[in-house]
Amino acid sequence: QNFKMDWEFIAATDGNIALTGEIDLPDGGEFTIAVAFGRSYESAATKLFQSLASAFESHRAAYVRQWQRAVVDRKFDFSTDTCDDGGMYRLSRCVLLAHEDKVFQGAMVASMSIPWGETKGDQDLGGYHLVWTRDLVHSAMALLATDQTSTPLRALIWLAAIQRTDGSFPQNSWIDGTAYWSGLQLDQIAFPILLAWWLHKRGALGLFRPRATIVRAAARLILQGPVTTQDRWEENAGYSPSTLAVVIAALVCAAEWATDFCKTDVADFVLAYADWLAAHVDEWTVTTQGELVEGIRRHYIRITPTDPNAPDPHADANTAMIQIANGGGLHPARNVVGGDFLHLVRFGIRDPNDAIVRDSIEVIDRVLKHELPQGPGWRRYNHDGYGQKDDGGAFDGTGVGRCWPILTGERGHYELAAGHDPKPFIKTMEDFSNEGGMLTEQVWDGPDLPHARMKRGCPTGAAMPLCWSHAEYVSLVRRRHDGIGFYRVEPAYQRYVVNPVGNRYEIWSLRHPLRRISRSKILRIILAAEANIVWSTDSWARTDQSATIHQDELNLWFADFPTADWPIGSVFAFTFFWKGDQRWEDRNWQVNIL
Repeated sequence: QNFKMDWEFIAATDGNIALTGEIDLPDGGEFTIAVAFGRSYESAATKLFQSLASAFESHRAAYVRQWQRAVVDRKFDFSTDTCDDGGMYRLSRCVLLAHEDKVFQGAMVASMSIPWGETKGDQDLGGYHLVWTRDLVHSAMALLATDQTSTPLRALIWLAAIQRTDGSFPQNSWIDGTAYWSGLQLDQIAFPILLAWWLHKRGALGLFRPRATIVRAAARLILQGPVTTQDRWEENAGYSPSTLAVVIAALVCAAEWATDFCKTDVADFVLAYADWLAAHVDEWTVTTQGELVEGIRRHYIRITPTDPNAPDPHADANTAMIQIANGGGLHPARNVVGGDFLHLVRFGIRDPNDAIVRDSIEVIDRVLKHELPQGPGWRRYNHDGYGQKDDGGAFDGTGVGRCWPILTGERGHYELAAGHDPKPFIKTMEDFSNEGGMLTEQVWDGPDLPHARMKRGCPTGAAMPLCWSHAEYVSLVRRRHDGIGFYRVEPAYQRYVVNPVGNRYEIWSLRHPLRRISRSKILRIILAAEANIVWSTDSWARTDQSATIHQDELNLWFADFPTADWPIGSVFAFTFFWKGDQRWEDRNWQVNIL
């Protein structure tokens, strides 16, 4: 108040530090400012004097030299595939590089921002400055699309280092690898396999061998699937078309990896599971009783919910009810839709002209699409509560989910796969950016609200910049240049679209205990430990016993039961004797043969 800075404090034990200073300029008008931080006075002082020991010019030269890696090689400068002469493409690459930690290399946070940060206090840890496996792989893949291979490789190594012994990855982590949230998402187990495969195919793995990472992740996907505890929006458990697409693609990549290393038995085992998933995606995630668009009853839904602790192996998309997070309410799952099914096309699991895909496109365009000044935008799903309130207020646990630039990019990927030019979607994403070229998580899709500084098609208070948004833009530009899907897993595309394979198996596991299968399929029981399976098909009048076979590489145990000779209407009843524990399972199971 007296315009003098005459206070001094030796500690700030509760609150934020504001560092200010007053300089009495010498005659020359030049001065040097050096700021250092540390966990102790000694640490900060050491860093300060070490920095001052070198001339500013040398620091500047080192800074410039480090940023030279952000310069795009001419062979990968796709400016002609953009609508702004490559400005956003080059800037997005820099944004992604800047989000890699400089100490824990390979760790790339989702965003340096905190959504609606103006409403957060010091007790709100986390924010988006954490590492999500899914976001990390999207960022790494976008950099790989620009021929930057060192950061994607470091990202894969960082992921390998934090992988749990059961093959899973944390929902998110601090940059030192410490887990933060505790959710389990199947796509986040699958994405590292995809990253490893893409690096392998480009000869960019160096001396790193991710075999153990791939094997553990594939085994976990097989034991845990097909129901995910959380979908990619981290809100609901169930059968998600997006998650299933990523898992199928990853398992095909794992099988390709095994084949490359002459492990054909592993490849066959993994492909059998992937084929089973691919054969049942529509059964699990398509409604035939949709009510959102007149005349379109059959379409993909956002997710078919089921209890994550006791998944229903025969959950019905037509009758299930879904509780939407963030105050979205309870709704019939058949009437909650999103663009998640587009991943089935993106990764090569479904043809872009598949009839159900085309009908689902029509539904989401009628329900979720908003025409904005910059171009088309889509919301995640109807009844979404994660976003700016209608009055322009900040999200506080409830709100209204707005349009995500990511989803405009995902639609562009689909349009290219369907034979159309994605450049209009590239331009829309460029126009979604703010004055500094940053892409946000969500844009305002309501009428202008000057009092709340909400302008139609412009950023809301959600995270900005969001690496996933910038990564989606970069990969779409690369995909347009190539004319094919940069993300498309070609072996999966050949297997499920070009020359579709049949599914020979029905898979039973303790997490997904089938109650019925079609006659003529091979029933495969997969377990995590060795067991003898005691079974009967005549109400236990006679019993048989089958020993499980060890799949050495995956460390899984399985047994196959051909059903072609079993009469329709018969019941396969069975139980386990666990050899390691020398105990009987305390229950029986039944599978009806249809």
